[in-house]
Amino acid sequence: MTQAAPARADLPPAPMRHSIFSVQDHHPSLARTVPALYDQVIAQAELAEALGYDTFFVAEHHFHEYGAVPNPAVFLAALAQRTRRLRLGSAISILTFHHPLTVAESYAMVDVLSGGRLTLGTGSGYLKHEFAGYRVDLAEKRERFDEGLSVMKRALSGERVTHKGRYWDLEDVAINVPCVQKPTPPLYVAILAREAAFHVARQGNHIFAVPYASVDAFDEVAGIVDGFRRGWSESGQTFPGDAVFAFHTHVAETDEEARRRAAAAFDLYVATRLYARRQTYDDIMASGLSLMGGIDTVVGKLVRLHRMGIRHVMHLQNFGMLDTTHVHDSMRLLAEEVVPRVNRILGDGGGA
Repeated sequence: MTQAAPARADLPPAPMRHSIFSVQDHHPSLARTVPALYDQVIAQAELAEALGYDTFFVAEHHFHEYGAVPNPAVFLAALAQRTRRLRLGSAISILTFHHPLTVAESYAMVDVLSGGRLTLGTGSGYLKHEFAGYRVDLAEKRERFDEGLSVMKRALSGERVTHKGRYWDLEDVAINVPCVQKPTPPLYVAILAREAAFHVARQGNHIFAVPYASVDAFDEVAGIVDGFRRGWSESGQTFPGDAVFAFHTHVAETDEEARRRAAAAFDLYVATRLYARRQTYDDIMASGLSLMGGIDTVVGKLVRLHRMGIRHVMHLQNFGMLDTTHVHDSMRLLAEEVVPRVNRILGDGGGA
């Protein structure tokens, strides 16, 4: 796969970057154990590197089988020892629950252990049971996140931080692990509400977006892109902004084969998740807010996303106890069949 494509739609047409996103959803009533799940995710990361994916992103979740990795930094440190080129990312580190200096120290270590391959995604969290478990008031999450993000950025850059805020009081303190990437690893902020794309980008932040949870139809994804671009244009940043869009993905030879393989797994994933909207496979096929289908279908949708201005997609491929063989087959088909065809179409002017 071609790497390091420009991120803005107002730059010349360029190939997309393709990454993998792993939520690590666990289903304790079924046969797979947490160690077995971890082994599967590690194998997927190794395959992602072999196939040329850009980044492997790992989610953080707590106190529920929604996700079985409470500390992505630990998991990414393990992946750093099993890979050599693949970038490694958190999607996301929930700053609201942790001391920003602890987050800075932990991910600085990941950047060192990976040889400078960290991408640090952050966010404020949204699941009520996690806030209850940490005894954090949901009403405080935005202020806590904004203050924590400011402190974390300064600490990651190597600055000695003095800060007196509502939640953190620091006096002349610096973390003792310098990042390999300067001034910091790439930093992203997750959004759910489509309106947040403008405001977060206007602050000069790259974003993660999950259209499945934000809009009702495929064509509405363009509105998130437009909001990000408008905000970035007002941010004063001179480097390209990156908006990464996450989609459930399963690629098969045909739409019928994709349904046969992935429908039950997707329905299990959604039925046991804590999303507000409980879409079935048929629902998400109707809305178009996935990249599940045959090769031709997925090629067409990725070209449409490129025309909207999207230059980086992360694919959630292992969900709902989907058979590992099917996950690996889908990853290969995307990398070896879909992406080359998309790039040829874009290279012929199809991305205009």
